[in-house]
Amino acid sequence: MPPQLRRLQSTGPVHRIRTRVGDEAWLVTGYEQVRLLLDDARLGRSHPDPDNAARSAASAIFGGPLGRYETEQADHARMRSLLQPFFSPRRMREFRPRVEALATELLDHVARQGPPVDLVAELAYPLPVLVICELLGVPYEDRARFRMWTREAADVRDHARSEQALGELFEYGRRLVDRKRREPGDDVISHLCVRDGIGDEEAAMLSMSLLFAGHETTAVQLGLGVLLLVTNPDQQRALVDDPGVVGNAVEEILRAPGKGNGGIPRYAHADIEMGGVTIRTGELVMLDTCAANHDAAAFAEPERFDITRRAGGHLSFGQGARYCIGAPLARIELRAAVSHLLARFPAVRLAVPVGELRIRGEQLTGGLVELPVTW
Repeated sequence: MPPQLRRLQSTGPVHRIRTRVGDEAWLVTGYEQVRLLLDDARLGRSHPDPDNAARSAASAIFGGPLGRYETEQADHARMRSLLQPFFSPRRMREFRPRVEALATELLDHVARQGPPVDLVAELAYPLPVLVICELLGVPYEDRARFRMWTREAADVRDHARSEQALGELFEYGRRLVDRKRREPGDDVISHLCVRDGIGDEEAAMLSMSLLFAGHETTAVQLGLGVLLLVTNPDQQRALVDDPGVVGNAVEEILRAPGKGNGGIPRYAHADIEMGGVTIRTGELVMLDTCAANHDAAAFAEPERFDITRRAGGHLSFGQGARYCIGAPLARIELRAAVSHLLARFPAVRLAVPVGELRIRGEQLTGGLVELPVTW
């Protein structure tokens, strides 16, 4: 975790800050406070006066208010009811063998290439993209285009660039919906198209939201997870010696990265008393799940990466009514990638000094630019 954020956290759970774009906000860093506020109906993504609301970043996706203030909760509940069936435990169990097969195919290619290999380019990125493309019915050959749009839409520094990319991504979604209405398949977009009450624009919006969330965050987490393993060789050896603890290892991979991405933005829909301060209606609140996952009050020695740590409790997927519906899929992907990688290449290690690795600072989700490894 960034040292400045650690120092800030040591002074209390709620802090007055300025965001990347200079607006005032509250930053919540305490585990218990973040956990409670993630599921607090007094916070939302919408704002009664969106044009004058504080912004967390320049990104058109998450930089400012989203949704209709008057109907946000009902709209969110409807969206979840439409999408949840596609990510049910049963459907995810049925899809697990396919994820395992895709991971194996990618690692076969890695083995044929020989070291050194960039695992971001060869595993961490393509696996989630392949998976979400198959689920949604998005052509894999379009990956370069939608990858560019999703990255630019998540740009936290350039609002015009982010807004343009978001528009292009939405237009791509509309073209896909039009194609699926004419040529349906057994995929999420096709099923959305035949649901009563869903028009083309809503189907496109839902589909592209899943496309973005379904690959970008998992790719980032996978790259950072492998980095944590190879820079903690005792933990890597423990997992190689006992592959049965991979589920526990995945939970630690989800908890441990200190990404310092500024937190999840919410707007107060009522006054909230917390941590000795009063958050006023309309104010921006940043819920820092990274800091919460590194709170010593919740996790002993939080900076230590330990795959034997008691699993669960982290807030990487959120909490309560807004808990990530794609969490079961992300866990399947992480488990498949990590277990197959170490089974095939148990001695995998960094091919460059760790100080040479670069982070995507302009991206909302962060993540490694590349991860060169050898074995």
